[in-house]
Amino acid sequence: MKKKVFRIAELFSGPGGLAFGAVNTHISSSDTEYDLQSVWSNDIDADACRTYARNIHNGDQSKTICKPVQELDFEKLPAFDALAFGFPCNDFSVVGEQKGFNGKYGPLYSFGVKAIKAHNPMWFIAENVSGLQSANKGDAFATILSDLEHAGKGYRLTTHLYKFEDYGVPQYRHRVVIIGIRNDLNLQFRVPAPTTFQKYVTSRDALEKPPISSDAPNNELTRQSEAVVERLKYIPPGENAWYEGIPEHLRLNVKKTRMSQIYKRLDPNKPAYTITGSGGGGTHVYHWKENRALTNRERARLQSFPDKFVFEGSKESVRKQIGMAVPPRGASAVISAVLKTFAGLSYPSVPAKLTNGFPPLNGMLFDL
Repeated sequence: MKKKVFRIAELFSGPGGLAFGAVNTHISSSDTEYDLQSVWSNDIDADACRTYARNIHNGDQSKTICKPVQELDFEKLPAFDALAFGFPCNDFSVVGEQKGFNGKYGPLYSFGVKAIKAHNPMWFIAENVSGLQSANKGDAFATILSDLEHAGKGYRLTTHLYKFEDYGVPQYRHRVVIIGIRNDLNLQFRVPAPTTFQKYVTSRDALEKPPISSDAPNNELTRQSEAVVERLKYIPPGENAWYEGIPEHLRLNVKKTRMSQIYKRLDPNKPAYTITGSGGGGTHVYHWKENRALTNRERARLQSFPDKFVFEGSKESVRKQIGMAVPPRGASAVISAVLKTFAGLSYPSVPAKLTNGFPPLNGMLFDL
């Protein structure tokens, strides 16, 4: 049996959710085994770098480059066959001001383009929030896709809005994923068909099957004030701080924006709502029955990280890493289809789609 190992590098790697899904994905054809091996990664967050090194590089810190992406010399870094980059989403998220290219983080995608130009990988995977489509009135997305299509030797793109709950992730998490395969390889990637559509993995499934061990890593409880505990007692599963049954003296004095995730309890019979990496009081995700916020280990399970995946850093740092990560199970679903494409194996697929109303772009594979 022959073996094909794609050397994968990653920019803006975070704690390694995408990489963990990638290196644990294995495909076999009649005569060849297909695998991935991480050769290097880059991030600016020291705790995320230590988490990545521990879980992806078996503790080898030398492969985890912890510095601003602007300081990387791509020509001098080890060659790679595949590139992953979930470029920072802060300026594209619909929750923020959606500054797009006018923000601090919007232009950082260009370093993925530079890395591609330097090494011409066989394929790449890029990931971002769904708000990427509408930033700068759609102009940002059009520019990003054009730059990726024409990077290096040129790539054929397949762009799709994935709903990761349709692929076994116990969380409603929607992300734009761009797969690019180098033109000269004459391969066409197809979006893998959902595996758990309307048969979702629920919050209860994720947190109770099996139960989390009392000595599991990153499982510290968050201290709750008496007022928070009292408020939670009146909030049913799936409801939030604006539930009408909360007594007047326990209601929040907020007159303007009312975020739906404030003190929102999980619905045990549905996937979790989207796990975030930051936010003040009331945004920590709350148990459907117990009057408390989830632990980081519980949040990690809702992101499909196994309990053996250990996060480095303070409790707040770990919370941030978990919220910003790509769910490994979602990453594996997409990358498995990439490997099958290279192996020449058929698999159930669906048309590539973005949200309705976004204009098609020349050279891009959408089905709107």
